[in-house]
Amino acid sequence: MRLLTATALAGTLAIGLGLAGPAAADIRIGATLSETGPAAFLGDPEAKTLKMLVEEINAAGGVGGEKLELVLYDDGGDPNKARTFATRLIEDDEVVAIIGGTTTGTSMAIIPVVEDAEVPFISLAGAIEIIDPVRPFTFKTPHTDRMACAKIFEDMKERGFTRIGLISGSDGFGASMRKQCLDIVGDYGIEVVADETYGPTDADMTPQLTNIKGAAGIQAVLNPGFGQGPAIVTRNYSQIAVGLPFYQSHGVASDGFIQLAGEKEAEGIRLPGTALLVADLLAEDDPQKPVAVAYKTAYESATGTPASTFGGYAHDALRILVDALGRAGSAEPQAIRDAIEATSGFVGTTGVVTMSPEDHLGLDLSAFKMLEIRDGGWALVD
Repeated sequence: MRLLTATALAGTLAIGLGLAGPAAADIRIGATLSETGPAAFLGDPEAKTLKMLVEEINAAGGVGGEKLELVLYDDGGDPNKARTFATRLIEDDEVVAIIGGTTTGTSMAIIPVVEDAEVPFISLAGAIEIIDPVRPFTFKTPHTDRMACAKIFEDMKERGFTRIGLISGSDGFGASMRKQCLDIVGDYGIEVVADETYGPTDADMTPQLTNIKGAAGIQAVLNPGFGQGPAIVTRNYSQIAVGLPFYQSHGVASDGFIQLAGEKEAEGIRLPGTALLVADLLAEDDPQKPVAVAYKTAYESATGTPASTFGGYAHDALRILVDALGRAGSAEPQAIRDAIEATSGFVGTTGVVTMSPEDHLGLDLSAFKMLEIRDGGWALVD
């Protein structure tokens, strides 16, 4: 399998490939992200990452000697705005590809626009519905919620847990992950004995957690969700002393979650995450280590803030797109789409990506790391 790291890719950017694209704007790519609003802790590092990488790529000579131009809109997490901006990016800005869809809701709103226009789209959101069923022009970089369920249930099974509770957000991601977890939980010999939900604007989940705490024989709890909800759940979980092993989703895999929930309250939580969060702890021969460390170092130097999983999703999306541009030898959307689908052995912060006509994600469970919050930071679960 060919392993194409970000470092190797950067070294090829200035090679003349005769790319065909907008003459005045060079290669114009678009993004609609949730820089503000309830998903800003995801969208802000994504936007900063794209800006940083475009500047870095252009400074290195661009792609085939042509510069990238990034046209970026802030949809605030509103699916209607995301749809409008996707239309504007295609019809007015004439971009050759779009990165974005910070959330599942915004991604699902963008998909019909890009599929009708036949412009490649790389989503940064988690739900499996984004790429299942496979749509010709839609791809994504984060692991799916179904994969997160599987990784968590593997760990629960190893720890001997057979009776668990769910408390899920009712937003697009939370509802999707709850559905996926319920669909496969029986495969691991695990029974859901309590199943509660909460809304995106709820400020206290104590009643739901009290119900879960009282469920007969319960051994662990899982919270599918993202945004502020899981942080509130975590604080409430500590306040009422549920006292059971607690799992979160990859939707909160960032230092920001620990700060929002509280170091003491978050202690001991387990979740599936990417190599980026534990870059310095990876084995020296891990192919992801140099990629993750390089991105982490560059991002933290450029922004003065910790790198996050979500910025890593944007990093991988742009690098996959640039790799595809180089292999396509053209900035025509159809050629880019074909090249993205043919991505093989691409080493990113999220995993080693190999896509196909049947798989527009290109990752398996081996790309997930089971992590635990210890002393206010991230540790690999042995």
